[in-house]
Amino acid sequence: MIPKKIIIIDDDTAILDALNLVFDIEGFDVTTFERGTEIFEFLENHINPDIILLDMWLKNEDGRDICKKLKNAAGTKNIPIIIMSASRGLEPSALDSGADAFIAKPFEFDDVVDQMNKFIKNNADY
Repeated sequence: MIPKKIIIIDDDTAILDALNLVFDIEGFDVTTFERGTEIFEFLENHINPDIILLDMWLKNEDGRDICKKLKNAAGTKNIPIIIMSASRGLEPSALDSGADAFIAKPFEFDDVVDQMNKFIKNNADY
């Protein structure tokens, strides 16, 4: 079975390392970035991921803007994007930016894995 591809974008290296480890153990093919804009160059030369986990607040970047750009591009509009943030009250604006779901930090790793698996299973045919 081909591993599902996940891109995780967060400027907190501890979170990136932890999520990378968790998803690697779960059998996913994980790519991580500390800056949101890095994803655009990456996607020019790689196959689209099955899902993107994106932090809302990145250094000098707003994850909602990254999400909007991805959702407005023909080649990436169908990739499920989950925005995560410690700002729980911003869930509506995350969803308004085109995110398919919102996860509040701090989170349980099992909950994140379950959420990712749900979207991957539901979007297996796109």
